[in-house]
Amino acid sequence: MRRRDFIKLVTGCAAVLPLATHAQQTTKVPRIGVLTPGRADNSDTSLRTINAFVPALRELGYTEGQNIALERKFADGNVDKLRALAVELVEHQVDVIVAFSTPAARAAKQATTATPIVAIAMADPVEDELVATLARPGGNVTGTAFLGPELVSRRLQLLKELVPRLSRAAVLWHPRAYGERTMAGMLKEIESAAQTLETKLQFVAVAGPDDLEPAFSAMVKERADGLIVFPSPILFGQYPRIVALAANNRLPAIYARGRASSLEVWLLTE
Repeated sequence: MRRRDFIKLVTGCAAVLPLATHAQQTTKVPRIGVLTPGRADNSDTSLRTINAFVPALRELGYTEGQNIALERKFADGNVDKLRALAVELVEHQVDVIVAFSTPAARAAKQATTATPIVAIAMADPVEDELVATLARPGGNVTGTAFLGPELVSRRLQLLKELVPRLSRAAVLWHPRAYGERTMAGMLKEIESAAQTLETKLQFVAVAGPDDLEPAFSAMVKERADGLIVFPSPILFGQYPRIVALAANNRLPAIYARGRASSLEVWLLTE
């Protein structure tokens, strides 16, 4: 989906209610709630995306503070806070919620079945129980998705090709990144690939940014030969730190970044 089409989708959802009640509420300004697991600083991709979103709205005739309002909510990598913020947006009666990533979309859907939700870069919206099917989503969720659990095994294969001595790979992951079925699918894929490649796996879970340094200490202690980073909105926002920690510990690492266009960004540090 092109950026312009996406912006039209969001603003269209926001405008439906005001247009339907135009005769009674001519002064109503559509309100968009923006929900993200990221942080409100420029090092986080969430803020950069929002900062690009606002000028794009202006191109379509929507100016914040004049004929549209935005309410931004940042969870700072905390899933529990994400749920609470979703509830706040619903209580504030926003006209549409823009959810950055699957966790934000899931939090928003748990908070409301009535408010339209436009989600950016969902993993697998069907397996994560956000929509019924891709052809007929149903419910109140729409948006863009990258269907990539099966790419996890390919990343391990690439890491093995790039680091032939790889016998033990650490897997940095956030267990609550996506729905249970999506996470189970990724685990199944990488475990199958590891068996084929005769590579042992060390799963190192992180719940938030504070867990990263202990996680790398555990990898070094277990003598990992390389690192694969599972897709996760929480981890995406921590890439600069993860890259630095991998480099400081001389740990070859492969990273994946899902995008709405289904493109993958690959980075390797040695």
